[in-house]
Amino acid sequence: MTESSTPLLTNEAVVLGILLVILALVFHTASSTHRFWVRFYKVIPSLLLCYFLPALLNTFNVISGETSQLYFVASRFFLPASLILLTISIDFKSLRMLGSKAVIMFFAGTVGVMLGGPLALFLVGSMFPDVLYTGDDEVWKGLATISGSWIGGGANQAAMLEVFGASKEAFGQMIAVDVLVANVWMGFLLYFSQKPEKIDKLLNADSRPIRELEERLEGLQAGKRMMPTITSTMVLLGVAFGFTGLSHFLSDIIAPYFAENFPELETYSITSGFFWLVIIATTAGLVLSFTKARDLEGYGASRFGSVFLYFLVATIGMSMDLGAVLDNPKLFLVGAFWITFHILIMLVVARIIRAPFFYVAVGSQANIGGAASAPIVAAAFNRYLAPVGVLLAVLGYAVGTYGAYLCGLMLQYVWNMLA
Repeated sequence: MTESSTPLLTNEAVVLGILLVILALVFHTASSTHRFWVRFYKVIPSLLLCYFLPALLNTFNVISGETSQLYFVASRFFLPASLILLTISIDFKSLRMLGSKAVIMFFAGTVGVMLGGPLALFLVGSMFPDVLYTGDDEVWKGLATISGSWIGGGANQAAMLEVFGASKEAFGQMIAVDVLVANVWMGFLLYFSQKPEKIDKLLNADSRPIRELEERLEGLQAGKRMMPTITSTMVLLGVAFGFTGLSHFLSDIIAPYFAENFPELETYSITSGFFWLVIIATTAGLVLSFTKARDLEGYGASRFGSVFLYFLVATIGMSMDLGAVLDNPKLFLVGAFWITFHILIMLVVARIIRAPFFYVAVGSQANIGGAASAPIVAAAFNRYLAPVGVLLAVLGYAVGTYGAYLCGLMLQYVWNMLA
């Protein structure tokens, strides 16, 4: 698919209908007791289909994630609403059962990104010297922006663009590498999140704390479920989107204030409206968990939150072009080796500390994907674990600029060796 081509379907209502029909069909067939579907979903997890079917439609130019506003709507409206609903029933005593391994695995992922970039550039650059340039630009400058995205997020990526001065052409190619490689990896995480015991066995992991936490959280909520009514549903949605609106209102005040008075904080994402949106929405959910609003879980708060997240998954998939690898395959080779080094380091550390696959997946996605997708991966294991993904992703915003800057310097060093 070329950038200038017009997709077959451009009407947002039509695209929305297609995405929701895909989600409906996937969940309907996944719940079927027919022998074919039972066998099918033993091999292909339903969550993965929610992600890749929209990606196929985008790849074949039926719909376009680039021109559609549905991802913006999902990430700005439904994501904060889901964070509120998924954190509203959080049990802090239970979450303490997670211990320190989640943070250790997050920083292992950060180190994997920092070291993986220079190693990948050295490996591919040694085999294909022409990859050292993107047009007239030195490739390390563009790769440094990927490190900002893969440790922190968009604001950290923009910061690296300003710091190292990559050209717009190079930056555009790096975004393609970033999106495709990161989304393929997310697809693998979603796949294995449905069968984590296989990876846990390879890692010799102690997964009892995760299982005990899931059972405790599910047990706490099982006795609180009540028949939802129109009134309870309206109250639930009013709380979710009311506090989403409040989060937008406050972020629209706080972010410009820091941008105007403390512009140097841009490198730490403090001037980003999306950063504050996620922070405020999550904080609102945590505060509400200490009030009677916690009873909304009995009427399906986490169920609605999960529905919103699945819609976000579909819109993320819609932004993925599986054919983009053909545009500049050598750059994608750098990205593939880079993510591979990141994965290997995480697996080695996980093996050493006997961390279950949940920590690997969420720690990795908190780096690579950030606040929009880390809770999706966490919720794929168990919807009550989504807040863990959010908290680690926020940590990524904080350390993203530091780690990316050091990675950029190492990329420059490797480039100078090879050029």
